[in-house]
Amino acid sequence: MQHRKLTLAAIGPGLLLAATGVGGGDMATGTFVGSLLGTAVLWAVIVGAFLKFVVTEGIARWQLATGNTFLEGLVRRLGPAVIWVFLPYLLLWTLFVGSAQMSACGIALYALFPYFDDPDQGKIVFGIACSLAGIGLVLKGGYRLFEAVMRVCIAIMFVTVVITAATLWPGTGTVLQGLLVPAIPDFSGLGLTWTVALIGGVGGTLTVVCYGYWMREEGRTGTEDLWICRLDLGAGYLMTAVFGVAMVIVGSTVEIEGQGTTLLVTLADRLEGPLGVWGKWLFLIGAFGTVFSSLLGVWQSVPYLFADCWRLTRARIEPGVAPAVDTSGRPYRAYLLIIGTIPMVGLFWGFQTVQKLYTVTGAMFFPFLALALLIWNGRSDWIGAEFRNRPATTVALAGVLLFFSWLGVRSVL
Repeated sequence: MQHRKLTLAAIGPGLLLAATGVGGGDMATGTFVGSLLGTAVLWAVIVGAFLKFVVTEGIARWQLATGNTFLEGLVRRLGPAVIWVFLPYLLLWTLFVGSAQMSACGIALYALFPYFDDPDQGKIVFGIACSLAGIGLVLKGGYRLFEAVMRVCIAIMFVTVVITAATLWPGTGTVLQGLLVPAIPDFSGLGLTWTVALIGGVGGTLTVVCYGYWMREEGRTGTEDLWICRLDLGAGYLMTAVFGVAMVIVGSTVEIEGQGTTLLVTLADRLEGPLGVWGKWLFLIGAFGTVFSSLLGVWQSVPYLFADCWRLTRARIEPGVAPAVDTSGRPYRAYLLIIGTIPMVGLFWGFQTVQKLYTVTGAMFFPFLALALLIWNGRSDWIGAEFRNRPATTVALAGVLLFFSWLGVRSVL
């Protein structure tokens, strides 16, 4: 019984990471790709989740072996000046991700409550309301309330979306073939493009770094906690993969039209035929649980990065494990207000534009992250021989480096 309780408690931060990383962009991409290419590309979801697992496991291994977060490692190895390079990127990424999260929540709520004649007006009003609600929840309860609310959102999003996919099940043989036999269907020459988008969009970008702060909140500070983190991350990315597979299956069973604000409404209307009215509303509720959990996760986690940057510009890194970030402190709360208000300007942009900017800025960070883990975790004198990258991990990180470097260049051009 004690082991079971430990296991259930252990998977908390991994599920938080999964719920934060899976948002409106993932839903849109998975549904689009499923509609265009069918279930033949389900394997791409598994590959994407695995690549993100490799990177996040490397971050956890580095932190447990050295006692340093990723940002502390940057300062320790490259000097304090690196923070002033990272901060402008963080601010730019914050603008785009904040706008994308608000837009996705606004669209999901408008699909549930279409009280506005203009869908874009509904997106703006509901998006602002969701952002303010997220700020209030994070300010009121800190990490523990955030964790409790996220568990409810996770249950809603996971159960409803998986039930929807199961109801639309295209056949076990078809699904297994898509999972086990890699294939890229040709769709007007865009099969490769959409398959790559599906791989790159699974599981979040900069938010994976925030896993280290949730580790500290849970008291995981020693190398003996590595197995817990691996179990935790395995469960989280398994959920990410199942969700991604479910969205591709949903998309593969309906013909999707429309874009931007009308996409989710159109999709729900298409689902009403095979699922009925209750099935349509079940999916919409799950969709809102998905995007609001992602917004809440970003609102709670990203201020850790700014608060850590603020501390690192004002104090030296001392030996040993630093304390957890003070979520009641001014740096954390100030950045929470920044991410919850300033990106509201993005609500007046097109949804696809915001999602593209968010995807591009996120893809720019991942090659740097993979390169750092290749070097840092590849040196026994830095991390210890026991926690050094194994050959398979080195190959996987090199794959992440090459893939996301190519994806970043491709997104910009």
